[in-house]
Amino acid sequence: MKRFEKHIFICENKRPPDDPKGCCSDKGSPEIKAKFKQRIKELGLKSEVRANTSGCLDACEFGVTVVVYPEQIWYGGVTLNDVEEILQSHIINNKPVERLFIKHPNFNKDAIKI
Repeated sequence: MKRFEKHIFICENKRPPDDPKGCCSDKGSPEIKAKFKQRIKELGLKSEVRANTSGCLDACEFGVTVVVYPEQIWYGGVTLNDVEEILQSHIINNKPVERLFIKHPNFNKDAIKI
């Protein structure tokens, strides 16, 4: 039996200020993770869904990066305003939020239809 149905990993990587990729932490990922955790608790999903801090996911150039397993859906440019949509659409209703997909060919290979 699985411990959790879904894992949400939120990059909180920290890079030097002059790094051209930037870093998710400076783009607000700690607050985004806190909101995921708060809403998961409020929605009564703590036994099914886990939101975790992630180290470097090597996608900071795409904005705050969030990846959801087991589907391996990669979201980029995630903001506080996107958290509820990800939870309601993807986590609860199993419909990934396509507008937030990282479109680079190294991500979402099985989810993006070309």
